[in-house]
Amino acid sequence: MASFKSPTIRHFVGSPMPYFRSHQRRWARVHDVRFLATHDSQSRILDKYRAKLDQKAKEEGLRDIEELKAAYKDKTTNLRKKAAVPGATAPTSDGIPQPLKPLDGTSPSLPPPPPQPVQNAASSYTSEAKAGIKTLSSFIDVDKTLELPQKEIEYIWRLRHASDPRSLCAVVPHNIYTRIQQTAHKHPQFILPLPREGQGAEIHFLQWTFPTENTATVLFTHLAEYKLRGEFSQPHTTVTHHLDLAGPKGLVLLQGSVVEGRGVTVDEAKWLLMCLQKFYGMGQEQGTRKKLMEQFSQGDGGFKVEELLEEAEKII
Repeated sequence: MASFKSPTIRHFVGSPMPYFRSHQRRWARVHDVRFLATHDSQSRILDKYRAKLDQKAKEEGLRDIEELKAAYKDKTTNLRKKAAVPGATAPTSDGIPQPLKPLDGTSPSLPPPPPQPVQNAASSYTSEAKAGIKTLSSFIDVDKTLELPQKEIEYIWRLRHASDPRSLCAVVPHNIYTRIQQTAHKHPQFILPLPREGQGAEIHFLQWTFPTENTATVLFTHLAEYKLRGEFSQPHTTVTHHLDLAGPKGLVLLQGSVVEGRGVTVDEAKWLLMCLQKFYGMGQEQGTRKKLMEQFSQGDGGFKVEELLEEAEKII
């Protein structure tokens, strides 16, 4: 195995977890475009027809446009109410949209909601993943599988993914996965090293999510990209654990995929997955691994990359 070189690691890791966070632009402001559009629209219309309105005011024996508007206020309001769609909004004299009362006499609708801030990439990605997550039933017939012995389930699961060269699959005993999940809830984020021949090691960032009751997903991203793009970085490997058979059969089915062109091969992704299982499935005797994960989660300055590399070497 290639040796790990500290200078290469320090190129990727400058400091503990707090420095991985992306910086928010606090000077950014959100404007209500609806008000600006309504206000500008009224001003343009008034300027365009000012001469005709002045002439109309004189014909009516009024001093100016303001008196003309006041004289026609009731008539204009009635015409708007007749033309209004229940629940719609219309501008008042001050240019701010207000709800119109429905014609059927029911309570008025609420005013339009204020503009919403743009979601960050992480939460957006999580929402999309939750909405489009593949359940176990999209891979196998769960009801029929429940009737099979464990050995046949393992064989069918591996066979199901054999045709996809970029897929990852495994079968994890429920008792081992339970320990992994307990650690994942305590430490949903961590970093793992990936050895590179003649280049030392490359560090990768992982994040756990729990989109549904029966699924748990791990996203792997290059740490260099995560430090550069923060929440806007894209994972190169996604791994999902399916818990549908955990209770009745004592098995958790793992399925994942490696994105082509993201700088990680399938074998390298398997290495990261093996490291994850060793760190997160550690027993109480694994004191150093536990200490490293706690230091990382707390942003402890005592976290040492060298210790992480030493523990990773022991996994082989």
